[in-house]
Amino acid sequence: MFNENVYYIYIMTNKKNGVIYIGMSGNINQRINQHKKKYSKGFTNKYNLDILVYYEKFDSPNEAIKREKQIKKWNRSWKINLINDFNPDWNDLSYFFNIKVE
Repeated sequence: MFNENVYYIYIMTNKKNGVIYIGMSGNINQRINQHKKKYSKGFTNKYNLDILVYYEKFDSPNEAIKREKQIKKWNRSWKINLINDFNPDWNDLSYFFNIKVE
């Protein structure tokens, strides 16, 4: 169920230790579904980034945007460590959001 007072930052990839993308959304279900169905012709589509490997939840969009910008400035090894600490096998976590792509 969609709660309009919940915001997420998330990380998508194409495989373990592969290309990573960091995004933010107020509707994580819709946004991850868009990535998986390749609705846009942008970065995630170009590199086939359809595996959700990390996310954080926030109560305000400003907090989420601040965290997204912070992580985007990190070097790659810090981002990899963040994912490994949260999801060591880099499993697709989209099932937590009941996302089913047909």
